[in-house]
Amino acid sequence: MKKVLVLGAGQLARMMDLAGSPLNMDVKAYDVRSNTVVHPVAPIHVYGDLAHGIAEADVITAEFEHVAHDTLATCEASGKLLPSSQSIKIGGDRRLEKQLLESCQVPNAKHVVIESKEDFEQAIEQLELPIIFKSALEGYDGKGQWRMKSVDQAENIWQEMSDFIAQSKSLVPQGIVAEQMVPFSREVSLVGARNTHGEVAVYPLTENHHTSGVLSVSVAAPIQENLQQQAADVFAKLTEKLNYVGVLAIEFFQVGEQLLVNEIAPRVHNSGHWTQQGADTCQFENHIRAIAGLPLGSTHLVRPTAMVNILGEDTVPNEVLAIPSLTMHWYDKEKRAGRKMGHINISGHDELELAQRLVALANILDDQAFPDLAQFAKKYLSRVSK
Repeated sequence: MKKVLVLGAGQLARMMDLAGSPLNMDVKAYDVRSNTVVHPVAPIHVYGDLAHGIAEADVITAEFEHVAHDTLATCEASGKLLPSSQSIKIGGDRRLEKQLLESCQVPNAKHVVIESKEDFEQAIEQLELPIIFKSALEGYDGKGQWRMKSVDQAENIWQEMSDFIAQSKSLVPQGIVAEQMVPFSREVSLVGARNTHGEVAVYPLTENHHTSGVLSVSVAAPIQENLQQQAADVFAKLTEKLNYVGVLAIEFFQVGEQLLVNEIAPRVHNSGHWTQQGADTCQFENHIRAIAGLPLGSTHLVRPTAMVNILGEDTVPNEVLAIPSLTMHWYDKEKRAGRKMGHINISGHDELELAQRLVALANILDDQAFPDLAQFAKKYLSRVSK
């Protein structure tokens, strides 16, 4: 039995434990809020503090990238942290992320790093409107972002951004990355794994749909081979540069036949939840396999599968369970508006059947709780019916 300590005690650690148990893995989670090590599925069980957790673990990993740097340093000093602290930091700081992309010559949006008003003014001069400004730290699910369509907005946006920077509680200085907005046709993501022996396996590209800046639906289905190869090449470049171990997610903008990297996440990822029902080996199991030095499992698409996020709701109608090839995944969280409470995976023999089942699901779910699922499902059905 190998002992794994996950930094973070949320749903991703929970799903790592559920996937790791059949492999005889003992997974514990470090709750950064209480400085205690807990059981990921039953957090009432406490196993001491971080020092105790590190001492007991054979390998340490993370479920999120915004881990305090002193915690990362302590874990890295043990020689057990995978992926490395630098890889995790890059996922939590857009400035480091952009440096990595440029060093690997990976296509991404034209950008300028802003740390002063002079930088802000330079960004407006160098980039074409519209421009999106993203916080370097602490920004996720659409938070910490500003969009400029006209220079008339400049003063107000700068004031909001400077206030945001001043209020940051991060020990690392906050900053802003300005990006020229990309006229993309869709957003896609690639989830892949690299183990301690350098073995790589990537899942098929996933099409992502967002609602108010938060991922709401991901669809994994057969995709153009040239796009899949582009994404796999980027994955190889980044993971080799970092000597990366574990699951890494890369979000892309598709512009015509080219993929531009939007951002990376050094962990298992929301857009990879479909792998639980759509692949032989899910992303959570492959992450555990990777950091434990085990051979990676198959990442081939077994059947077209979609993931629907459940945001701010702790129940859905029981009727959804009558839909074939539908699986519920609840996170056992206290209900809160906008919070990721669980997800639904739904599959079909082919894309047409998947689209029909998505429409059936949308017809049952509450429109206010899932505001544009019905619209997305109908568009998807129309597309695959042609």
